[in-house]
Amino acid sequence: MVDITPLLPADRQLIQGYGEGIFRIAGIEYAHPVFVRETETRPWNIHSVDDIQLPEELVSESGVRVLLIGTGDSIAPIPAEIRTSLKQAGIGVEIMDTGAACRTFNVLLSEERSVAALLIPPGQAAA
Repeated sequence: MVDITPLLPADRQLIQGYGEGIFRIAGIEYAHPVFVRETETRPWNIHSVDDIQLPEELVSESGVRVLLIGTGDSIAPIPAEIRTSLKQAGIGVEIMDTGAACRTFNVLLSEERSVAALLIPPGQAAA
């Protein structure tokens, strides 16, 4: 058997799994929306796409160049003012279902790209 697990520094927040209402990230389970960066995962206090608020440090000198927003089981649009704020901060944004966002985050993380993700758990309504 060939091991295809990417070699990452120990402090990296690899998303190891996701399912109905939960994430497993770097060995810890989260049962709520999360904000994930290369070296940090923390709660993201939202209930749906309609009440998205960007973490303050994301748009102020975070160094993040790509933001993935996982909107639950299906893709849902985000408010235009959020896209405008991100564009002004020089951050590219990709909106996708949460499963795709988790997989994409891991690929970009393994490529050592400056990436962050805002994730609503699958099974939680996106809008």
